[in-house]
Amino acid sequence: MKKLPPVEKIYEAYSALSDNRVIMEENSAKVFSSDKSKEYTVTWNENIYSSNDNASYWQGYAGYPMIAVFMLQKKLSFDNSVAEFFKNINWKELNTKYKGKYSKAVDEIMEKLKNSGIDTDKIYKETENIFEELKNLDIQCKRSSLRPPKSK
Repeated sequence: MKKLPPVEKIYEAYSALSDNRVIMEENSAKVFSSDKSKEYTVTWNENIYSSNDNASYWQGYAGYPMIAVFMLQKKLSFDNSVAEFFKNINWKELNTKYKGKYSKAVDEIMEKLKNSGIDTDKIYKETENIFEELKNLDIQCKRSSLRPPKSK
């Protein structure tokens, strides 16, 4: 990958997986946003991937829909028990609250988890391991021919 996503996109991918918002097809997947107002399409042909989520389309890095697909395809390893901590999180609301500062959104979630007795160090370590795998992934990300969807 030429351009890496912010590590925080991995947490959003956890949510998509734990909420069952990824529908895999033969050479594509439909991924629904956390508030279910948008449907993204991830497509691939061998190691060339594209997605019409805003991050992939406008910023040129793998957004959370693409990362979730990589996880389901076992191109990235992940611990499903860690993903479950991110179930039912409205990322749209959090990212709006923090004006697109993804790290602040993750900090809020992790603080709540820590306060409820969850070992957040394990979660951070797992996420860092996935990020390292992502760095070494032999994938090419291309701009989708589909424009990002508007909210429903």
